[in-house]
Amino acid sequence: MIEPLPGILLIAEPFLKDPNFIRTVVFLCEHKEEGSFGFVLNKLFEQTLDKLILKLEGHHFPVYYGGPVQLDTIHFLHQYPDLIPGSFKVCDNIYWGGDFETVKALIKSGRIDHNKIKFFIGYSGWGYGQLNTELQEKNWLPVTATENLVFKTSSTEVWKRSLFLKGGEYEMLVNFPIDPQLN
Repeated sequence: MIEPLPGILLIAEPFLKDPNFIRTVVFLCEHKEEGSFGFVLNKLFEQTLDKLILKLEGHHFPVYYGGPVQLDTIHFLHQYPDLIPGSFKVCDNIYWGGDFETVKALIKSGRIDHNKIKFFIGYSGWGYGQLNTELQEKNWLPVTATENLVFKTSSTEVWKRSLFLKGGEYEMLVNFPIDPQLN
């Protein structure tokens, strides 16, 4: 089994019923015994960034529902460590956070590519030992993240492509209905 380290994708088990995480993929930013957090990559939020942040009118960056925790916060993953001070490297070519005023200025100047930054409202979090327990119960299927899955894959395809990366028996589950009993 892949260890739950920063830079791992947590693929929701195909039959997971938690409404916050049905068919989601979470990019894990931090994992410690006392807690873990990450962002759901494939649940598009109903508003774009310009609707949430003043003075970004006309900059229609998609925003994703990062998870059910602190829905009054905006976070971002990006590939601009040299342009955005205060960023934290999560894994190869994927960074979390940094100075948001700089991000706004870069967006306004047209120096940010939609395929190299992803915005989230809220985040996914786990308390002490919770993620390890959920992994043991096989609620999450871990796979190593790729920058293509994080930044360039459409939200409707992230879960399927991530599951396909697991290979073997998981490839067959890609097209299973959420509830096979309803078929």
